[in-house]
Amino acid sequence: MKNLLKPVIIAVLWLLIWEILYLIVNLEILLPSPTTTFKELVRLCGEISFWQSVLFSMFRILIGFMLGIITGVLLAILTSSLKAAQDFFAPMISIARSTPVASFIVLALVWIDKGSVPIFTSFLIVFPVAWGNISQGIKETDLQLLEMSSAFKMPFKSKIKYIYIPSVWPYFTAAATTSMGMAWKAGIAAEVIATPLYSIGRGIYNSKIYLNTTELFAWTIVIIILSIILEKIITHFLGKKRAVSS
Repeated sequence: MKNLLKPVIIAVLWLLIWEILYLIVNLEILLPSPTTTFKELVRLCGEISFWQSVLFSMFRILIGFMLGIITGVLLAILTSSLKAAQDFFAPMISIARSTPVASFIVLALVWIDKGSVPIFTSFLIVFPVAWGNISQGIKETDLQLLEMSSAFKMPFKSKIKYIYIPSVWPYFTAAATTSMGMAWKAGIAAEVIATPLYSIGRGIYNSKIYLNTTELFAWTIVIIILSIILEKIITHFLGKKRAVSS
């Protein structure tokens, strides 16, 4: 009961702060009240286009996330095995890490159709994180265990299952949970710029164009809630997978 009560009290306190700020500003176009924002959120939830936008946005970003994770894992295995591969891919990974997201989004609009821009952006955000974490996990693998496995001529599949995966798994979990939030924010930003049909980003863009701050706040709450839900799902799924494999 205490665990449930604490977040409720904190949420109520932040809502009170929001309400006080609204009363101080006293201008709906700059800062809508919690009540009008909640009403707008309820109105959005009653529209079919809202749920279509949510589902399509989640689909696009999750596709980019999965592609980024898979590419990062494969690239980490390759670069950890071959020094030449690490030297070859190092500039590309540095570029992906240092280039601003907005630049990638604008370039992607030139190269691909706008519906694929959020996928591409999420992918570029995720794969360097996945690569870095998995590479570190492989480097941290206990050398004594590897020497022992070689001495006892342990099969390669057994080495993967009992030595490499336990070593890499915490790094993989950290990469997945961290990059999910990053992919979600970058994907939504890409949608705001690309404005593909049926997307949360398009809803945000339209709210800005028509100066509908209440709707903008409602969409922002949706983004935050979905981000928390996705991160919780991934954390739970990876934890369950780890428990099963153990």
